[in-house]
Amino acid sequence: MEKFEGYIFTALCSTNFFVSCLVFSRVTREQREPYMDEIFHVPQAQKYCQGKFSEWDPMITTLPGLYLASVGVIKPIVWLADLSGAVVCSTAMLRFINLLFNCGNLYLLYLLICKLHQREKTRTTSRRILSALSLSTFPVLYFFNFLYYTDAGSTFFILFTYLMTLYGCHRASALLGVCAVLFRQTNIIWVAFCAGSLVAAKMDETWRVEQTKKKDEAKSQVPLNFYGVKKVLLFTVEFVTNPAHVKSVLLLVWPYVLVAIGFFLFVILNDGIVVGDRTSHEACLNFPQLFYFFSFTLFFALPLTVCYYRVVRFLHTLKRQPFFFLVVTALVLLLVWKFTFVHKYLLADNRHYPFYVWKKIFQRHELVRYLLVPAYVFAGWSFLDSIKYRSLFWILALLVCIMAATVPQKLLEFRYFIVPYLMYRLHMPLPSLPRLIIEFVLYTVVNLATVYIFISKTFLWPDSTAKQRFMW
Repeated sequence: MEKFEGYIFTALCSTNFFVSCLVFSRVTREQREPYMDEIFHVPQAQKYCQGKFSEWDPMITTLPGLYLASVGVIKPIVWLADLSGAVVCSTAMLRFINLLFNCGNLYLLYLLICKLHQREKTRTTSRRILSALSLSTFPVLYFFNFLYYTDAGSTFFILFTYLMTLYGCHRASALLGVCAVLFRQTNIIWVAFCAGSLVAAKMDETWRVEQTKKKDEAKSQVPLNFYGVKKVLLFTVEFVTNPAHVKSVLLLVWPYVLVAIGFFLFVILNDGIVVGDRTSHEACLNFPQLFYFFSFTLFFALPLTVCYYRVVRFLHTLKRQPFFFLVVTALVLLLVWKFTFVHKYLLADNRHYPFYVWKKIFQRHELVRYLLVPAYVFAGWSFLDSIKYRSLFWILALLVCIMAATVPQKLLEFRYFIVPYLMYRLHMPLPSLPRLIIEFVLYTVVNLATVYIFISKTFLWPDSTAKQRFMW
C-alpha cells in the first residue's frame, strides 16, 4: 500500500466507524431490548459472560462462535475499564461487537481487492478504496452490524480465510476456516471453496498444458454448448482418476481436508448439521433458490453489470445458440415446477422483506413463478458473463459452492446470499469510477431506507403489545 493510499484508506476507515457508531446509537436507543433472533443470541451470550458454558438454548441452531468471540473481546475491556453491573454483556455491548467486525470486514475487503486485482496498476487507488467501502456497506450485511446476529462475524472469518488462501498461508487459512464454521456451520462450504480454488488452479494448469500439446491453444476457451460441457466433464473425470494429479492436489490442500474430516465427525456425533431446533431447518432440494440468488445479484450489481452493450451481447448469444438456451430454459421451468418449496416462516412472519417479495410477486398468480424464468436465464447469463475472464474451473468451483450454499435452504432468506454475493462481486473486474459511485449511492439509499423503516415504521400484532419492526 502506497503511503498516500494508506492515509486515504485510514481516514475512510475512521469515517466509516464514526458514521456506523451514529447509526448504531440511534438504532439502540429505539430498540433497546433484544429483537427477533436476538432473543436467543443475547441471553446465550450473557450466560457465557457469567461463565455458564454448559448451558445452551435448544432453539439456537448455530455453534457458539459468536458468543465465544464476544466474551473474548468484552472480558478484557471490562477488566481494563473496571466495569461492572448491567453494562457488562448488555444488549448494546454485545451489538457493538459487530461494529468491530464491520471495521475488520472493510479492511479485509480492501486487502482482497488489492490482491485479486494487483495486475491493474494504473489509476486504481480510488477504485480499490471505493470498491471496498461499497462492499462493506452492502445493504443486507450492513444492516446486521447494528443487531446481535452472526452475519458480521461469520463474513469476517470467511473473508479472512480466503485472504490467507490467496497468500498461500493454508494452515492459517484452515484454522480461520474452523473459526468461520464455529459462527455458522454452512461456512464449511466456503472453506471448501478455498480448497476448490487451489484445485481449480491445478486443473487450469493441466488443461492449458494439454491444449498446448494438442496444438489447440486457440480453442482453450470452452464454447457455451453441449460439446463444451462434454469436453469439460471428460477432462474432469480424467483429472480426478489420475493418481499423480490427486497426490499433487492433496499435498496442497491437506489443511482443508483436516477441517473437512473434523466437520464430518461433528456431523456424525451431532447426528446432523443443525445443533438446536432442527424441525424448522430441514434441508431440501430447493433449486429455485439458485434463481432467486441470480436475481438478487442482478439487482445489487445493476450499476456495474447491466448496460446496453451487455443486453445486445446476450441477444446475440441467444441467436447463436438458440437450442442450448431452449434446453436451459426448459430445465429451469422443470426445476421451478417440481422443486419450489415454501417455508412456513416465509408465509407467517410479516416482519421480513422476503415475506413481501413472496406475497407481492410470487403469490399474485400461480403462473408468475414460470413467467419469471426468462429473467432467471438472463440473470444467470449476466452472472457468468461478469466473471468470464476468470478461469473455467474456478468458475465451476464457485458455482458448485453457491449451489451448495443456496439450494438446500428451504427458507428464502436474503442473509444466505451475503457471502456468495461478496465472492462474486470481489472477482468482477474493477468497475469504472462513475459506476462505483452509482453502486455506492444505491447501497447508501437502500441502507438509509432500511434503517429508517426499521426505526420509524413500527406496528403491532393483534396478540402482542410489543412493537414490531421491518427488517431484512
